[in-house]
Amino acid sequence: MTDDVFDPALPRCAWAGASGPKPDPLMVRYHDEEWGSPCHDDAELFERLALESFQAGLSWSTILRKRPGFRAAFRGFDPATVAAFGPDDVERLMGDASIVRNRAKIDATIGNARGWLALAGAYGSADGYLAAMVPPPPRTLDPSVGVGEIPASTAESDALSADLRTRGFKFVGSTIVYAFMQSVGLVDDHVAGCFRYRGAA
Repeated sequence: MTDDVFDPALPRCAWAGASGPKPDPLMVRYHDEEWGSPCHDDAELFERLALESFQAGLSWSTILRKRPGFRAAFRGFDPATVAAFGPDDVERLMGDASIVRNRAKIDATIGNARGWLALAGAYGSADGYLAAMVPPPPRTLDPSVGVGEIPASTAESDALSADLRTRGFKFVGSTIVYAFMQSVGLVDDHVAGCFRYRGAA
């Protein structure tokens, strides 16, 4: 994802901020190229879940600006690599100003990496686990639904959150999990009028 010039004429979901007085190119590119697009790579899925966990209490634009730092600090979010992190890595991460330095979230990311590997072992891949929990095709929004009517959680995110928590995952409340589902295309919450809207299934 780059922060080069985007087409301001394309209609987008309002949260991307493309039509505001000072558009954030990172937010626009994330909306245009990633959010709502199906993702099936286990490492990328793990990254998205980790970033959503770190985002809690912060703006998404802050996370996007820090994303290169997160990727470097967490070694590309390779689950096996992160799962092997120890106390020295935690202290290294706590001293890294390029990421969000929150010990509870750092510890959770390391523990969640171990859980991610366990999911891959049980289902063939973490992507396989997600497909079993939230079967495709992704739900799309009815054209009557506006931005302010998009839910913060659903019965599906409640169930996925609960199952992850029983498996030892942390920082995976239903709201975080639903944001993750939106991010990786388990649901498609682009609204009618957005150039990426596909119409209700």
